[in-house]
Amino acid sequence: MLELLGSGLVSLWLDMAGVKIKPLDALDALAWQSSPGFVIAPDPNPAGAMTVQEYLKDLITSKVVTQNLIKHQGIWLQSGPMLMANHQGTIPLPAASLTKVATSLAAFKTWGPDHQFETLVSTTGSIVNGVVQGDLVITGSGDPMFVGEEAIALGNALNKIGIKQVKGNLVITGNFAMNFQRNPLLAGQLLKQALDHKTWNRAAIYQYSIMPKGTPKPQIVIAGTVKVAPQPNPKQTLLVRHLSLPLKELIKEMNIYSNNDMAEMLAESVGGANVVKATAANLARVPQSEIQLINGSGLGRENRISPRAVCAMFMALQNEASAHHLTLGDLFPMSGLDHRGTMHSRHMPAATVMKTGTLSDVSALAGVVPTRDRGLVWFAIINRGNNVSSFRTEQDKLLQHLVKQLQVSAGVPTVLTPHSATQSLPKLGAVQRNEILYRS
Repeated sequence: MLELLGSGLVSLWLDMAGVKIKPLDALDALAWQSSPGFVIAPDPNPAGAMTVQEYLKDLITSKVVTQNLIKHQGIWLQSGPMLMANHQGTIPLPAASLTKVATSLAAFKTWGPDHQFETLVSTTGSIVNGVVQGDLVITGSGDPMFVGEEAIALGNALNKIGIKQVKGNLVITGNFAMNFQRNPLLAGQLLKQALDHKTWNRAAIYQYSIMPKGTPKPQIVIAGTVKVAPQPNPKQTLLVRHLSLPLKELIKEMNIYSNNDMAEMLAESVGGANVVKATAANLARVPQSEIQLINGSGLGRENRISPRAVCAMFMALQNEASAHHLTLGDLFPMSGLDHRGTMHSRHMPAATVMKTGTLSDVSALAGVVPTRDRGLVWFAIINRGNNVSSFRTEQDKLLQHLVKQLQVSAGVPTVLTPHSATQSLPKLGAVQRNEILYRS
């Protein structure tokens, strides 16, 4: 206890509880708000606990769940070191896409926000009069968002070199996916089609239509077929290096749309589900038993996480992000700012940063909501039952009721404001992320 008193955390807790003892240092406040897995006492204000009890009662009275299913609902509310509410909060439950919080944390810690995955384009033969006298080789390194725009930009880069035809095959090596197709043979076929505009289907035409006006249409005719090789040819010549979007942007896109293929690729790149689990538990300072994973996406009921662990992982991510001058708003959707993907049709308090999760009998919601009386309130709600749409409605109502009890925050806190919302620098498109390394 003496250690806690000396840290200023207890002083802040007392202050938030209404016992004014001294001005608070801003750094103490930030540390208090984002200490993963750190709880010293229950909140003396019963607003959180009462809101959760009313929520559980309403689930029964509105017949969203039966009485015997209440034990399968998990909830955890925490503000700094104060536990506001807990219902089955330390029990691992099927977490669905809340698993992506663990994947985001492990990937961010492993690579940092600015990491970019490389996709290399090489040839095994010489280039004579615009014709590659051999194979065109694609070496992937796990870019989870290599889509039509990247492929079209690559084709234009090859045309810029002077290449128009390939006598050999399109050979795929390494970890390569396209348009979220992770089967390398099928991904290669999509790439082959995208490289020659005369073979485009409707999807490729649409992807081209949203690129900047005036973008050329590539024409790389590949005579051979698509093949997959375990290793690249050591004698090949490197032509183009393509970089992915920075990891921070990849993570946000993954979480906005809850993209399972992106999550699987990121998890595999850090070493698999066991590495994600161990890394996330260590950073969140929770027992590994509260994070049980079989993959990085959340597909499958074997992915189980406790509501407490989900909140702790969010707090750990805030710590990691702040060290790079970023916020959770740079990595997850925020109500009032992001209207795409899983945020669509949700009715959450302003400036709520969140992640959803859905299976056929699971609906989950977790994140952080700013309030006037308790600052940042971290929450995780995991519902089990067959009425997923009703669960979503009730989750939103719970947060709205909670904020009504604790009063709305005066504005979006700086610690949640996305860095992307405060800068006007344009994102680099696929063309700008190509580096031509071969000169004819």
